[in-house]
Amino acid sequence: MSKVEIYDTTLRDGTQAENFNLQLEDKLKIAQKLDEIGVDYIEGGWPGSNPKDIHFFSRIKNYHFKKAQIVAFGSTHHPQKIPQTDPNLKTLIEAKTEVVTIFGKSWDLHVKDALRISLERNLEIISDSLAYLRSHVKKLFYDAEHFFDGFKDNPEYALATIKKAIEAGADCIIFCDTNGGTLPFELETIISQVKSKFPNISWGIHAHNDAGTAVANSLMAVHLGATQVQGTINGVGERCGNADLCSIIPALKLKMGIDCVTDEQLAKLTSVSRYITELLNIAHPPYLPYVGRSAFAHKGGVHVSAVKRNPQTYEHIPPQKVGNIRRILISELSGKSTILSKAKEWGIDLESEDPEVQKILQELKDLENQGFQFDVAEESFKLRIYKARGELKKHYFRLLTYRVHDYNTLDGRPIAEAEVWVEVKGRERHAISLGMGPVNALDRALRNALEEFYPRLKEMSLIDYRVRVLPETSGTEAKVRVLIESRDKECVWRTVGVSHDILEASLQALLDSIVYKLFLDERREKC
Repeated sequence: MSKVEIYDTTLRDGTQAENFNLQLEDKLKIAQKLDEIGVDYIEGGWPGSNPKDIHFFSRIKNYHFKKAQIVAFGSTHHPQKIPQTDPNLKTLIEAKTEVVTIFGKSWDLHVKDALRISLERNLEIISDSLAYLRSHVKKLFYDAEHFFDGFKDNPEYALATIKKAIEAGADCIIFCDTNGGTLPFELETIISQVKSKFPNISWGIHAHNDAGTAVANSLMAVHLGATQVQGTINGVGERCGNADLCSIIPALKLKMGIDCVTDEQLAKLTSVSRYITELLNIAHPPYLPYVGRSAFAHKGGVHVSAVKRNPQTYEHIPPQKVGNIRRILISELSGKSTILSKAKEWGIDLESEDPEVQKILQELKDLENQGFQFDVAEESFKLRIYKARGELKKHYFRLLTYRVHDYNTLDGRPIAEAEVWVEVKGRERHAISLGMGPVNALDRALRNALEEFYPRLKEMSLIDYRVRVLPETSGTEAKVRVLIESRDKECVWRTVGVSHDILEASLQALLDSIVYKLFLDERREKC
């Protein structure tokens, strides 16, 4: 297999995703991260569409990349213009990138209904646009938009558009499944016919995920001879997204034997995937293949026991190859092996015949039967292990009583007031605080009462709060589970509470979170 080049379009096609917005500085940071994982081409944006992308191409010239080349993206010229007077093509040239990609129409439906021009005029536009750009750039790529749908409806015309692009000097033809509805066996049939017509062309694949086949189609294309694969980090993109490079890159390297990136670059994949979601201030999808938090997570006792003996029993690749880690989850499915593995992971020495193990296991099952969920809030369970071992004997503080009142201000803003009485180191403290909601007010009141004794609580902040109604009962009788995520300068931890009362469940999780912070500080443990 010849070299396969990775073409990233996160900064352009990816930004068309819902709730995915990048500022200029964000785009510059992400471009540097993409270079770190060995991407060959970074599509920086469409300079003819908005001022932000124009500024990006101006700024990116000052950055040095080890491998990646920056690409400017645009379309063929406007039907009512010629290339020399088309502002879109002009901005592509002014971007001064060595690589330019433009797209054109392959589907006669789009030519007739979207452009409202003749089929022959569309062929002229493709040819003239590419021929004009050819002398201004080092590399010229052509995205054949809607190629597969166009081929299904009118194969002769779809192939005619490709012929024009080749004749006009495109270095690589990228076949686009723009609507994302093509299945892998359909792609194989169509590409085979294309190759019989144009046996010597350099070609690539650009797949969308509307039918859930974007990664499969991309890998199938490489199997059939594609030398360029386009996609986005985490598969972000319009509608259901683009082909996910975080799945494609490791599949190419580890499963198909194609050295598209180095081992060192591949090992940075998970961190780059998560860096981008962090930059966007959105949750990283836990179930992403290869890079998700759950990709190498093991929950059932049988699985855990087998993985301890040989990870290949339930892992298709070693997680460290993509920069991820193996995780043993705590759940009602857990057996002794799970408890022992988690204890070892946390640096706690437990023996399999230790009665503490059975005691911890029984408590785990009892709590999960009540609705607690520890696989996403391991720190709450970690505290229970230490308590069972007698290592959490002393009380950092005791909550004696609390109450919360909700108010509505004259301007309609809801405000909560929380009052707490706590006992700390033999002394009682009373604190009252206002907050935006009862949980925020309770959090502030507890801190006001405790920070005199534990000043490092000022380092701690609550960064996520989630409530889920448990399905066992319905309506207002239902239990709720509250998950709280907290952080300080070094660590992030998650705690859980369950009750019929949402405030009580929130308080349980909040108290666990504070105690865990104090426990970390006392033992000077790190994450």
